Amino acid sequence: MAIKSTKTRYKAEPISFSEIGDVRYLHFGTPWVQGAMNTRKPFKLELEYARMMMAYILFLEEPEQIAQLGMGCASLTKFIWKYMPNSTSTVVELNPNVVNAAYTMFKLPSAEDRIQVVETDAALWVAEQSNAFDVIQVDLYDASARGPVCDSIEFYTDNFNALKDNGMFTVNLFGDHPSFEKNMKHLTKVFDGRVIALPEIHDGNRIALAFKGPALSVSWTDLYERAQHVKDQYDLPAKRWVSALKQVMPSKDGLVV
Repeated sequence: MAIKSTKTRYKAEPISFSEIGDVRYLHFGTPWVQGAMNTRKPFKLELEYARMMMAYILFLEEPEQIAQLGMGCASLTKFIWKYMPNSTSTVVELNPNVVNAAYTMFKLPSAEDRIQVVETDAALWVAEQSNAFDVIQVDLYDASARGPVCDSIEFYTDNFNALKDNGMFTVNLFGDHPSFEKNMKHLTKVFDGRVIALPEIHDGNRIALAFKGPALSVSWTDLYERAQHVKDQYDLPAKRWVSALKQVMPSKDGLVV
């Protein structure tokens, strides 16, 4: 296991598991789901919001360096390891119980040089990064699971600085919660308005995409063609993502961001 640990004053939250049929769920001691895996298909993305977190591949062709803040049950990390062989994942997780569960209960591959796990506070870690990642994915929730635990302007600024010049940022927000508007306000300020919140999905999650670098203009036709490629290569519902983009960014010609 490629694990680096930084000691912090932190009392690890207890975790628990449940299973319904072939699906195993991770909980932080509450009924709220923090991750899920189909035990027969452990490298597939079981939850819809996790699939939508991958929407950046509509715009970036297999990025080299990806950071994941918040491990959950390592669904995104496993998917990238399995289906994106030219990508390397750095996963930052504060709770050692979650890290252990990823390996023992959710089949995260061990001894893999394309997966680096860092046990530390994600906010402190990302503040030390600079121009290092093509993509940063953020899914930071505590046991209450009602809003991200890191949502300040400073936190999003540190993520912006940690991205390469043409990098992308995705974050899991909770649409039906007062934290959503605050997060969108902070993201919009940091990313100079280049932020898109996709429509809320059935379990309340809203995925926001943010772009760094030159302005982007792409036709809907080209995006749907790219979506078909994503569907063929990764078996992800990318055409639904494009339709969702059209819903929140109405324009006849295409997406401008």
